Amino acid sequence: MFHGMTDLGLRLTVDGPVARVVLDRPEVRNAQTPAMWSALSDFGASLPDEVRVVVVSGEGPSFSAGLDRNLMMGEPVDGQEPLLTLGKKPAAELDELIAHFQAGFSWLRRPELITIAAVQGHAVGAGFQLALACDLRVITPDAKFSMREPALGLVPDLGGTQPLVQLVGYSRALEICVTSRWVEADEAHQLGLANIVVPADDLAATVKDLTDAVLTPLVGAVRETKALLLGAADRPYEEQLKAERQAQSRRLAELIAAFG
Repeated sequence: MFHGMTDLGLRLTVDGPVARVVLDRPEVRNAQTPAMWSALSDFGASLPDEVRVVVVSGEGPSFSAGLDRNLMMGEPVDGQEPLLTLGKKPAAELDELIAHFQAGFSWLRRPELITIAAVQGHAVGAGFQLALACDLRVITPDAKFSMREPALGLVPDLGGTQPLVQLVGYSRALEICVTSRWVEADEAHQLGLANIVVPADDLAATVKDLTDAVLTPLVGAVRETKALLLGAADRPYEEQLKAERQAQSRRLAELIAAFG
């Protein structure tokens, strides 16, 4: 078992096939910083091959209140640059920097991992996008989502726009983003943002049951199925049929090698 404690407000652990990311700044509702995103990117890149499930959660009553307010308001946090000063950088440097931030989230979409967000309380801005980066979302009745960036003159740029559209459709995604309104638990479930809503006391047990269920099929079957589903919306139907055939051929070959 690997335990990683950082002074950035993250607890990172690996226990066999299950890795856990816990946002651990409850005093500021698990507000995020770019340094946390860098640490998440490094953690994702260093996961052992045997990891199959990643559970992302927040310590305390909130999942994450988004980008640290001090960074938003022009105050440095632990030596990190305020958000608006980043806009003064040369375009190429800024593009590279945002790509580095995005890498802290995008690894959660990798086909070889099934990722589960356990969400309670506020999931705002970067917190909403972190939940969207995961494949599955288990939430409590007090969970509430808001894409706050447009209200601040910004855009969601941590990979949240595509999964939001895929989950709720373009029109609803646009309305949620440009109004920055709250999406509470019942609506989130109805829209497909949440897979299940459970009482807070049952959150950990439900995530454990879901993790066990995900670990039951052979790893190759889960990986290939996730890859097929991730790419389905972007492929013509005939291309999707071809992708299914190719994936099944790889599965049969692996099963014959293992059990034949």
